[in-house]
Amino acid sequence: MLSKLHQGITTQFVGQCGQSAAPVNEKTRELLESYLGFILAGTKISWDWKTFDDWLKEVEKLPLALNMATCLGHGTLRVAVMGFEDRKAAPAEMEEMKKLLREGMEAGSFGLSSGLIYPPGVYTPKEELLELAEVLRETGGLYMTHMRNESAELLSGVAETIEIGRQGGIPVQISHHKVLGKENWGLVNKSLQMVDEARKEGIDVTIDQYPYNNCSTSVRACLPPWAQAGGVQSICERLENPETRKKIAEEIRTSMDMSKPCGWESMLRHGGGPEGALVVYCPNTPQWEGKNLREIASAMNMDPVESAFEIIMKNNGNDLACYAAISDEDIKTVLAHPATMIGSDSIPPAEGAKAHPRSFGSHPRIIAKYVREENTLAIENAVQKMTALPAARFGLQQKGLIRPGMDADILIFDQQKVLDKATYEKPTELAQGMDIVLVGGKKVLDGGSYTGTASGTVIRKGR
Repeated sequence: MLSKLHQGITTQFVGQCGQSAAPVNEKTRELLESYLGFILAGTKISWDWKTFDDWLKEVEKLPLALNMATCLGHGTLRVAVMGFEDRKAAPAEMEEMKKLLREGMEAGSFGLSSGLIYPPGVYTPKEELLELAEVLRETGGLYMTHMRNESAELLSGVAETIEIGRQGGIPVQISHHKVLGKENWGLVNKSLQMVDEARKEGIDVTIDQYPYNNCSTSVRACLPPWAQAGGVQSICERLENPETRKKIAEEIRTSMDMSKPCGWESMLRHGGGPEGALVVYCPNTPQWEGKNLREIASAMNMDPVESAFEIIMKNNGNDLACYAAISDEDIKTVLAHPATMIGSDSIPPAEGAKAHPRSFGSHPRIIAKYVREENTLAIENAVQKMTALPAARFGLQQKGLIRPGMDADILIFDQQKVLDKATYEKPTELAQGMDIVLVGGKKVLDGGSYTGTASGTVIRKGR
């Protein structure tokens, strides 16, 4: 966790965007493993658990350098009950999902996360989320969502999130709020107005954000949703079929035609086309890491869409890319909003592989760029958005403030020296300037060096 400690992070939330390590159904475990492939990043794990509680007990055995809290992923929940099927849940399946979610909440999960552009979340109707919201209301959980749309239909995605909060009677959070695609920049002004109006109405809605122009997700995110049904193996089988492959390619190319509407979240449409798609992880074809799809296509002597297909097939779901899709001005607009807190949305890099620099630089970048250089925030506001606000949001009553009786998770730094070093070319450079980091009153970072102390704990909600 050096990437986090050097940012001054003392508590990390995992399980975002619908993707968590539990619950596990042995019948669909291989589907889950392929679903999480780009997050596992080549790590071999035992899968010696089934329930959320089983998994937390395994994590509690680890020497943790910082605290860890969790949320249960809706995608993982759906995989456990119905795999990657593109359909509504049957009544019995719905009851099983509610049962597993309730078990996860009782084990200490802080809520449910969803990733509604990713299979299987993309196949989920709002009614399913509202039924699950009943469990969250009963157990005091938060609903966090990578919304169904973050581009041209951003406002409908925000409206759905707010409606789940309204009808479900639960707190909701928009994960990594942004709008993708140059043609859609500026829509965040309207989405933030919607958040303000909902909050005035009494709906508990908040936002988190990472401070970068590139988003990051799998290379597979360039495929239309129907082509991803059934999981990674089914994707590869479709791409091996010439007729189906041609149909998928045509849909992707049509999606990049800005004169026509697009009915799905096409990352190549909104992420700057092939030039804006930087492949950062593809372990079976490492020669393409650090190159964009246009460069890769040129080297392969083929069309960029076809080169993306080759990467997907040869890496069997272990693929990751950064997409140049977000406006500088939008970042500052969202950052300045009082309901916005900071989250890295990080995906851990495989050893020796590249990644998005947010995994190593998000929090120091707030201070270096948006406090010191651009004056978007005062230092007090920046610190509050990274400490007190998220602690209060998740109900961590002992964290986020320096007061008698609180947990001694403390950072000591000179704001003039804090600097994010990670770039897209060198994304794993550790940040600078966090001189001393204490977790539970013990020095974990001292003089910018790791002390070897593992004083972190697994935080279970309600315990």
